[in-house]
Amino acid sequence: MTNHKFYMDLALKNARSMKGQTDPNPLVGSVIVNHNRIVGFGAHMKAGEPHAEIHALRMAGEQAKGGTIYVTLEPCSHYGRTGPCALAIVEAGLNKVVIATLDPNPIVAGNGVKILRDAGIEVEVGILEEESRKMNEVFNKFIVTKEPFMTMKAASTLDGKIATYTGDSKWITSTEARHDVHVLRNEHMAIMVGVNTVIADDPELTTRIPNGRNPIRIIMDSTLRIPMDAKVLNDGQAKTIIFTSEKYDIEKRSALETLGVEVIPTTGAVHTEPKEVVRILGERGISSVLIEGGGSIHSAFLENRLVDKVVHYFAPKLIGGQFAPTFLEGAGAALMKEAIQLKNVAVTQVGPDFKFVGYPEYTGDEE
Repeated sequence: MTNHKFYMDLALKNARSMKGQTDPNPLVGSVIVNHNRIVGFGAHMKAGEPHAEIHALRMAGEQAKGGTIYVTLEPCSHYGRTGPCALAIVEAGLNKVVIATLDPNPIVAGNGVKILRDAGIEVEVGILEEESRKMNEVFNKFIVTKEPFMTMKAASTLDGKIATYTGDSKWITSTEARHDVHVLRNEHMAIMVGVNTVIADDPELTTRIPNGRNPIRIIMDSTLRIPMDAKVLNDGQAKTIIFTSEKYDIEKRSALETLGVEVIPTTGAVHTEPKEVVRILGERGISSVLIEGGGSIHSAFLENRLVDKVVHYFAPKLIGGQFAPTFLEGAGAALMKEAIQLKNVAVTQVGPDFKFVGYPEYTGDEE
């Protein structure tokens, strides 16, 4: 590994350590090197707070002058809640800037590099670029489309069942896999389920790891059938939003709002409209959603091509039974060539279970 890759790898590790803290901002890490010594490092910790480069520059102080700064994302060039990092780098007197990837944000998009080069600073772009892009897959989509990155999470037996025919589902996966799911929840701004999941399991939909954050809870409920004593309505652990259809119960909506629950009707005549839900969540600055619903919710979002990533935990168990529910329902594909292919697939073992991660590739998309 060259020196550039070594130091950029350190910067990436700094950035990843803040996962789940910076939304809707990207994960960014930085390392400053002078005379083959690390003199400063930093990571962006929270939206509105100093960026990774500023933390590194403050640590380095006068030792930054004449050095090289490694940063996982192009330094910003605009004034927001913080000042432009590109100008701070120029003022600090660094000789070189090594960048993993350019910023897809339209208001940056190469402008940071231009400021640096115009000031006579040498700039190199593309070191561990793919690693940086993947780390910020949520930000990269949200900043361009203004829609959240949608991750569909499922846990099933090897034959695809999420419960027995009697409805028993505790527990399909191991303690280790369930802990991994709580880490996933901590990394997302919102978690989504259907009302059937709430009725059947009465889940809390919270993150049960040390210092974890509870995501916003989103319930898809076309007629407002949710029980008034459901935990998500009464525990006060996180904000709860219910999306419904034009068929919602007016009196039930009033009762839910009395509990502090936000009810948002969509234009769906019978069912809650998934595309509208995604648009509204994006307008509210929610950059990532973990879909933990049942088969009908999963199929609704997949059929509308709204799922960006699939995380599936397979337990080495077999349930069988034609009436046992599966993690994906709906109409389904009529022909094998219509099946949704997953790309960039990775499989890891979590306890006795297997975690399968892939990205849907939608064929015939006009865009």
